[in-house]
Amino acid sequence: MLTGSILGIFATEEGGVPKPSVDSIDVRFNGVLGERIRDTKHHGGPNRAVCILSNQTLEFLQNQGHPIEGGTTGENLLLDIDASILKQGTRLRFEHVELEITTPAPPCKTIRDSFTSGEFKHLSHKLNPNQTRWYTRVITEGVIKSDETFEINSIA
Repeated sequence: MLTGSILGIFATEEGGVPKPSVDSIDVRFNGVLGERIRDTKHHGGPNRAVCILSNQTLEFLQNQGHPIEGGTTGENLLLDIDASILKQGTRLRFEHVELEITTPAPPCKTIRDSFTSGEFKHLSHKLNPNQTRWYTRVITEGVIKSDETFEINSIA
């Protein structure tokens, strides 16, 4: 079974980006408890409850000269995992929480400061498959802590 680890957890009570680093998040079916979502048309809710990003994607973009850092593009979890494994239907099982990837998280101008010349579409799954953030739905609610590892329970 494939495993990965958490490199960063990010959440904000204020909304927007960058999201500050936190030690843990309390994950509920509608999202991260206490986190404010300003744009509920495009973010949050049961099928976009938690946003994840592979560190492989973050490092690739950093190596291209982009000033992206953990939390600056709105992700809740920065994961040490091969980006090619992340796709719709993939389940991630943490100690107390299980998430299922639902859809790529489309980039928007709010995250432009993470990119050279504001070119936020570098995180577009349509333009750059597997170089994106992903939304997940919550299968099992609970707390995710920064020192946890997780298992990939199924790959779509």
